[in-house]
Amino acid sequence: MRHSSSAGAPRAEPLAGTVERVTFHNAENGFCVLRVKVRGRRDLATVTGHLPTIGAGEYVEALGVWLNDRTHGLQFRAERIEATVPTTLEGLEKYLASGMIKGIGPVYAKKLVAAFGSDVFDVIEREPERLREVTGIGPVREAKIIRGWADQRVIREIIVWLYSHGVSSARAVRIFRTYGEQAIELIRTDPYRLARDISGIGFKTADAIARALGYTPDDPRRVRAGVAHALTTAMDDGHCGLPRDDLVRSGAELLGVEAPLVAGALDRELACGEVVAGVTDGREVVFLAGLYRAEQAIADRLLGLRDGLLPWPAIDLTSAVPWVERKVGLALSAGQRDALGLALVSKLCVITGGPGVGKTTLVNSVLKVLAAKRVRIALAAPTGRAAKRLAEASGMEAMTLHRLLETDGPEGSFKRDRDNPLDCDLLVIDEVSMVDVPLMHAVMKALPPAAALLLVGDVDQLPSVGPGQVLTDVIASEAAPVVRLTEVFRQAATSRIIRSAHAINRGRMPDLEARGEGDFFFVPADEPADVAERVVELVAKRIPERFGLDPARDIQVLSPMQRGGAGARSLNLLLQERLNPPGHYAVERFGQRFGPGDKVMHVVNDRERDLYNGDLGVVTAVDQVDGELRARFGENEAAFDFGELDALQLAYATTIHKSQGSEYPAVVLPLTMQAYTMLGRELIYTAVTRAKRLLVIVGSRKALGLAVRRRQPRRWSLLRDRLAGTRPS
Repeated sequence: MRHSSSAGAPRAEPLAGTVERVTFHNAENGFCVLRVKVRGRRDLATVTGHLPTIGAGEYVEALGVWLNDRTHGLQFRAERIEATVPTTLEGLEKYLASGMIKGIGPVYAKKLVAAFGSDVFDVIEREPERLREVTGIGPVREAKIIRGWADQRVIREIIVWLYSHGVSSARAVRIFRTYGEQAIELIRTDPYRLARDISGIGFKTADAIARALGYTPDDPRRVRAGVAHALTTAMDDGHCGLPRDDLVRSGAELLGVEAPLVAGALDRELACGEVVAGVTDGREVVFLAGLYRAEQAIADRLLGLRDGLLPWPAIDLTSAVPWVERKVGLALSAGQRDALGLALVSKLCVITGGPGVGKTTLVNSVLKVLAAKRVRIALAAPTGRAAKRLAEASGMEAMTLHRLLETDGPEGSFKRDRDNPLDCDLLVIDEVSMVDVPLMHAVMKALPPAAALLLVGDVDQLPSVGPGQVLTDVIASEAAPVVRLTEVFRQAATSRIIRSAHAINRGRMPDLEARGEGDFFFVPADEPADVAERVVELVAKRIPERFGLDPARDIQVLSPMQRGGAGARSLNLLLQERLNPPGHYAVERFGQRFGPGDKVMHVVNDRERDLYNGDLGVVTAVDQVDGELRARFGENEAAFDFGELDALQLAYATTIHKSQGSEYPAVVLPLTMQAYTMLGRELIYTAVTRAKRLLVIVGSRKALGLAVRRRQPRRWSLLRDRLAGTRPS
């Protein structure tokens, strides 16, 4: 028997035995911790898995792996587990006493086993009237016992049926909780409804079940479900919808069927309202109904804001400008003065511009003037680091949008909405280029009708990871007042980082030949292995020696992609080995090793810990006895059970997408042709503008040249048209 494996994934093996005790059982998701008596083992085995119901005395058969958990010791983690009714008299009594069957507790369990012995279940099922032979059982208790037994039989039949069609324990429980006794009938009729009805079950899982049920690849139900699958896949590339011809083609490729079948299925989906079509640039574009309605709601709300009354009294700009200049300690340029005036008379306003053009000064000026008028202001940004930067720059409290909206349960669900709106007169959102359509929709629902909205961001950066391009569409629609700052201030213009960023944004190669002192350097290398070697040397030695920067705290490696020899994953391992080799106290989980001193990133939103996707921290301690890792994120120190470490990633290197909303003293940017499919102007521009004091590009001129020339592919959306007044058909 293998107890653990560090060299690779342990091989699944069977385990069978009698449940002596149910240590834990979650009725919602079926997760359970069982103490099982296994033949040939002296001690009880700890088994974890998923079952809708389980009681002491039941016999379980499981398939899984043995793992040596640091906190709980040796455990058998079952990927599949089945329970059967017990056969021994002792097991029968334990099972009946466990409360699994309503109407029977410890007292009646003893009486029933004494009266009927091993035939007790046959009596309950086939001769239930005999139950009254037991003292104390009358008509009411008899009915409870009969119904309780029937419920257990149905549950077992459903779970066994799901197992036989390749469904894992956890998913089987989720399916049963959703559909109840009708599960088998509903799934037989349309297995693809699983992808529509149950979170966490996608088209591929539903398709595998359908194949096991004998569905053919060209079954109309499969093709109709495939249309939604193709649109969901397009969301991963940032699209809210797809042109009809592209959708038919991509759907045919995904499903492996002929295009006319997909076209027919699409017509049926349109007819029943599962998907909706609109027109943009003369092309019919098809959307999932939810995203279509979200874009419409955003447009309606923004247009309503634009035309509403200001929540503050008129402000005299001639006196406000000199007053705010004294407050910020800077003289505003003519462009900034005009922009300030526009922002103060607009209920909906956008401020955009690149690095060094005075965005921060302008926003602070707006905030100071309105704060003096006792306007209630809320500041927010999509990420924790962006919110922290906004707070530091403004001197006011700022938080992530998820925290502002008060995340409630599932991703995308918030406590703040139309019935519980935000308490503010002005909402300022920074780094709006990162905000996708679902999040913007949530913001619009929570914004009070009387409040104003100020959107701030660099429209030339990467768009959001999620679907849509909210900032780009709002600006392109010309539906709202837009302040576009373009003048690079004299002090900023001396920075080669800023000059390079603006050159890249105009589609021109930055100057790579300059030598000597400066804040931007180019280190040529072509092969991924050479690039990786130079990056490690720069981060670990050359930059700290020359610029006095801390390798982990001050220097951030930003890669276009995760994979590849110069990707973030590979570089993380190389940099960890050089800067902080894993020692005795390191813990290995989810394919990564973490030890004290390691730089980590939190990669999910966790409101309870006040940690959000993209927050950077440092591991402060690893407790092997208690199975706990501690890490400090700014002023916030958080503890993680070893089983929760999938929320963390090593962060000596990260992707450029993950860096959005952040700034770092020094950025090292590896560029190779291995990242060919990812390279684009917006990507490189975003990476360059993350650096405050130092930028080093390591890679090939060819890769940089390609990135500078190539623009971000178009994202399909209707928000621009709706804001511009072009009503989609």
